[in-house]
Amino acid sequence: MKLRQLGAVALGCLFVSFAAPVAESDPARSAPMRFTLHQETGNCGAACRTFIAATGMIRADTVRDFELFAARHPLRGATIVLNSEGGSVHGAIALGRAIRKLEMTTTVGRAVPVRGAADSRAATIVSRADCESMCAFLLLAGTKRIVPAEARVRVHQIWLGDRRDDAAAASYSAEDLVLVQRDIGKLAQYTIEMGGSVELLELSLRIPPWEPMRVLTRDEMRRMNVDNSDVTDARALPQQPPADATSAPLPVKRISFDAPRDRGWVMAERTDGTVLTRRHPLTVEGEHRGTIELSFACGEKSGEFDLLYKETRRGTDGAVTGPQRSVALRLLNTIVPLKPAGMRPADSPAETTFSAGGIVTADMLKSFAQSAMRSIVIETVSGESDVAVIRIGNAGAAASLAPFLSSCTQRPGRAEHAGLQAGAR
Repeated sequence: MKLRQLGAVALGCLFVSFAAPVAESDPARSAPMRFTLHQETGNCGAACRTFIAATGMIRADTVRDFELFAARHPLRGATIVLNSEGGSVHGAIALGRAIRKLEMTTTVGRAVPVRGAADSRAATIVSRADCESMCAFLLLAGTKRIVPAEARVRVHQIWLGDRRDDAAAASYSAEDLVLVQRDIGKLAQYTIEMGGSVELLELSLRIPPWEPMRVLTRDEMRRMNVDNSDVTDARALPQQPPADATSAPLPVKRISFDAPRDRGWVMAERTDGTVLTRRHPLTVEGEHRGTIELSFACGEKSGEFDLLYKETRRGTDGAVTGPQRSVALRLLNTIVPLKPAGMRPADSPAETTFSAGGIVTADMLKSFAQSAMRSIVIETVSGESDVAVIRIGNAGAAASLAPFLSSCTQRPGRAEHAGLQAGAR
């Protein structure tokens, strides 16, 4: 597994952070997709283009908005600049086909208006932008597809939107699975129709909702035909075969544990007291590597709770996993060190268990449990290069918080928690 450095996270560290989903600085990316016409200015000279900025989330009716826009402007052969978090599978497929009919060029970027310009449409294209989730498949719609070096294309699995925040704790019916598989089939057909590689879909389907989106490398984008800027006539581009199956990671044995029936946060009684606890699979690009267990226990001081972290991991290809190198908890700009409590062999010879502990405040715990869209993000680095990044939601935490806090007040020496009930501030 190649080491992936995310943001400013230090190499070889594990961070636990209480945070809402990371937000792009441009709020328009989360709004319904809008189309605006611009005249490129700047250092492009004679090559300056009229282009369309497509910014925002793709909805089921986005294709209707695009067709109305296209009816008012001559778009055939024009460039459409994408800056999007993705969105609807059906909406992206329909929009992609509408873009292909107009033989447009697709690229990734942001339109920045030029202040004071005589032409109100004057804008420059900033390449530092993201094309995420279904936007990656929308890129395929261009007869010419260009991904600038500063841009990112990121992918992940198709998932039911109303259960994405804490997918591991959600329930699913047979009807849900039928809908998802149907959409995967439609997306596979569309990918081939657009001249893309099925490898793009296969790679996307590896990344579960609790892992960060996978950034495509330059080599992958060219191999999967997401970027065909070095091809003279993309319309005649042959289908690329998927990557050699022999290079794919070998299946990893699933690590078993006695999981509670409730898949979210639950109260549990242990020999040393009551805890608010949660177990979650540890995966790397969807490949099962082990289990994470997080627990909050009553602290010794008023306004504090103990955070207990336990990780059981199996090494790559059956090898024993290397040691953890450091542990920290991160809340916004605050990093609270977690003290490693040791590493020992697990039940299987190829498995190891790593533990660490730290302290969180009551406000942090209540904010995590009671705020919508809150999650804990964990990054682990085992040995030199075995990295996993997992997002754990707060399903069940709000319901369990009040009885957990109450239990802390009832234990000997815990009366200082009496003012920390769930509604107290």
